[in-house]
Amino acid sequence: MQKILIVEDDEKLREQLEIFLNNNGYKAESLKSFDNTIQDIIYINPDLVLLDINLPGADGEYVLKEVRKKSNVPIIIVTSRDNEIDELLSINYGADHYITKPFNIQILLAKISTLLKRSNIGSVQDKIIVQDFIINLSNSTIVRNGKEIELTKNELRILRYLTEKKNTIVSRDEIMNFLWESESFIDDNTLTVNMTRLKNKLEELDLKDLIITKRGQGYIMTLKNLN
Repeated sequence: MQKILIVEDDEKLREQLEIFLNNNGYKAESLKSFDNTIQDIIYINPDLVLLDINLPGADGEYVLKEVRKKSNVPIIIVTSRDNEIDELLSINYGADHYITKPFNIQILLAKISTLLKRSNIGSVQDKIIVQDFIINLSNSTIVRNGKEIELTKNELRILRYLTEKKNTIVSRDEIMNFLWESESFIDDNTLTVNMTRLKNKLEELDLKDLIITKRGQGYIMTLKNLN
């Protein structure tokens, strides 16, 4: 049974979520203390985290950022902060979804299901070998000629997706839909930032022309003689 950790200081909401998730086939548990939130999340090692931003002792965005340094666990931000800045920061720090209160609990359940399925699929294969470089899914790195570069969660997803769509132009909207399911709540600049950082890292491995920008169309990973 998949384990979901609820990191929420609203006791009533916390209890409601725990009961609802337990009744829908998950093993849900909650943090009751927030003195060591980051360490507790890592120690419990859940399959998915529901994380509030407004936490006592430590800001949820800081918690998210620190957890991402050690874990790729799917994280859904559940918060009353309804502004684009917090949303953009959360996505950049590695959140998989951003949901504002009040929310439709069935929609939350659907997002949880989708993320867990995606996570399980990704765990089947931990390494993708592409010509003379390797994409390590387990530790979010790319390796070429003995040199290893760390990737953020979104950079890894973009690289993996473009690899799957090799030699095909992929639009910006398609990439955003893949990353966040709907481009409607994500700033287009976020993708630009991620793509720029990814390209810079590829250049460090002498893969400068691996991903080409097609102005007005999107991006293409051009690979020759790849099955």
